[in-house]
Amino acid sequence: MLHADLVQNDAMKHYHLVGLAGVLFLVGCAPLNTYYKPGVSVNALERQTTACQTRALREVPSSTQVRRTPPRYIPGSRVCNAAGTCVTRPGRYIPGELVTFDPNDGLRKRVEAQCMADKGYAPVSIPPCPDSIARATPARATTTLPNLNRNSCVIRNSDGSFQIVTRG
Repeated sequence: MLHADLVQNDAMKHYHLVGLAGVLFLVGCAPLNTYYKPGVSVNALERQTTACQTRALREVPSSTQVRRTPPRYIPGSRVCNAAGTCVTRPGRYIPGELVTFDPNDGLRKRVEAQCMADKGYAPVSIPPCPDSIARATPARATTTLPNLNRNSCVIRNSDGSFQIVTRG
């Protein structure tokens, strides 16, 4: 490899790491959207969620479809400077983009939610804890889902686990 290629590869690795760090930072600021049933272990929640997701996928399989958006025509233009010199730019087409989607996605999510509801779970969105609470709380992972109230918040741990805290 040439030196320039090595520098470019190192730069790309740096950008990927910076991008990954940014995503992880944003995830830490996002609410925890999950199914919830107080008193249930996090392991049981994960097992039952996976079971309902696989059931929903079996009952409502993926049907990925590809479409192309229509092309756009950008008309030509004539640009003149103060000296009266003009340049004519020709028109051009911008090709349509390829778009993939799964028309079954919404139904599959409803089947999953119904499966979880049948098991006694409800969907919840737990807001992230303020930094002051996250820093003052000893690092732990929630193993059993506690009762929630309006003062409940979540701390996301670097290993993917989370800790639910009830303030006050």
